Amino acid sequence: MLGRFERGGSGEAVVEYGDSNLRVVRPGRYVRCAVTGAEIPLDELRYWSVERQEAYVDPDAVLRRLRQGPGDEC
Repeated sequence: MLGRFERGGSGEAVVEYGDSNLRVVRPGRYVRCAVTGAEIPLDELRYWSVERQEAYVDPDAVLRRLRQGPGDEC
């Protein structure tokens, strides 16, 4: 759960993704999906990769990313 400070701000947040949590480095309202580019409100963020340090909008985006090769970019 994000604290009041972490939810504050406007624009895109900068986040460090952990195994079961995330740390907001720069507050903002959203992060971008690494696959689709869609804005994901921080309160709705449920899917991310710790290894790649990127967020995903939904399970379909996760699967699309996993199907790409290790060095492939979206």
